[in-house]
Amino acid sequence: MIATSKVKAVIGTGITGLSVARFLAAQKQAFVLLDTRIAPPNLEKVQQEFPGVAIECGELNPATLLACDEIIVSPGVATATPAIEQAKNAGIPIVGDIELFVRYAKAPIVAITGSNAKSTVTTLVGEMAKTAGIKVAVGGNLGTPALELLDDAIELYVMELSSFQLETVTKLNAKVATILNISADHLDRYDNMRAYILAKLRIYFGAEHIVVNRKDVLTHPPFAAGVKPVYFGGNADFGSFGLTEQNGEEFLAKNLTPLMPSRELKIRGRHNVDNALAALALGDAVGIPMAAMLETLKNFRGLKHRCEFVATKNGVEFYNDSKGTNIGATLAAIQGLARDPQQLIVILGGEGKGQDFTELAPALKSINSQVVLIGRDAPVIEQAVAAATKITHANSMQDAVNKALQLATPGDAVLLSPACASFDMFKNYEDRGDQFCSAVQELVI
Repeated sequence: MIATSKVKAVIGTGITGLSVARFLAAQKQAFVLLDTRIAPPNLEKVQQEFPGVAIECGELNPATLLACDEIIVSPGVATATPAIEQAKNAGIPIVGDIELFVRYAKAPIVAITGSNAKSTVTTLVGEMAKTAGIKVAVGGNLGTPALELLDDAIELYVMELSSFQLETVTKLNAKVATILNISADHLDRYDNMRAYILAKLRIYFGAEHIVVNRKDVLTHPPFAAGVKPVYFGGNADFGSFGLTEQNGEEFLAKNLTPLMPSRELKIRGRHNVDNALAALALGDAVGIPMAAMLETLKNFRGLKHRCEFVATKNGVEFYNDSKGTNIGATLAAIQGLARDPQQLIVILGGEGKGQDFTELAPALKSINSQVVLIGRDAPVIEQAVAAATKITHANSMQDAVNKALQLATPGDAVLLSPACASFDMFKNYEDRGDQFCSAVQELVI
């Protein structure tokens, strides 16, 4: 137990927790490290890096937390944990790494969240800033932890933020903030959708500008009186980034001014048109020159594991969307790649996170589709969508890819977009996507 109240508790010894510990050490602030796991996988490394710091593992000790003046919780640790709740009720501030980051960041912040596409849009805005010659730092939930980005030379921060990170944000004060979309996710952590949505909405707290998805009312801030939103998606009109038509061709537009033909985008799928529009709206709000943004859009080929084109085998196109770990992401991928009268074969399955998979049924039924199921919750998904499409089961990724090719004919597409977490069969979604890509390349035609 810590004997002084002038100490901070850092809960979690993963990537984020270590970034907090290193930051506090650099600031010469006393802290104690805690981890809810009895044997954290990197415990020895942590002990070596912080030899003079007390480390407690296993069930959180309320006495330790009550002796601290601030508790910094990693995103993977639920703040509803009883010991944390007890400390909160005692008046001890509960914050996360993003709250610390905001205290020290001197450059404007572009803050991006959403159930899906946040990594793509975050990367896009970062690339737009680089093209314009702006000294930009990109990270947060994506790539580099927020506190490791802090640098007085940085002119712009572009931050991907998860609902878990936003739970502990008091006032983000972003230059511009957006919620790209909201669909059911992490319901194994949140009591209901309302709690999940409220966590996302915290991104708007203190924002100077707000970018809102016209087609998703759940992203609209009900409390942002005085902040006029800029909309993205749908048909272009004043105060928006949308689509317009010129000489029979579809264009991305600001207000009613055409900017570039949508066919010039390298990223595929209708959902990526919305992603491009969102990036333009965010970049415009922080003054990134339009020419630099359009140049970036014409060259950006997307992120690995996000509707990534893998190969064409026997006339069948294969797409890796392993980052599609929830229903909303998979719906976006299906709708983006739907190709009637050709067939779309979707590989689904994994750890379902308590989602309602019946939401997939209308999309699958509306197109020429088949589904190949893998993973722990395959029976749950089958029950939800069996009336909408034909089901095939597979016992491995290699088996799923082989069976998908057998079901396909030239002109069809195979999409890995599992709508599930990956940990029942794979190390993570990257491992799942890599195994899919390898299986596709190894196909014997």
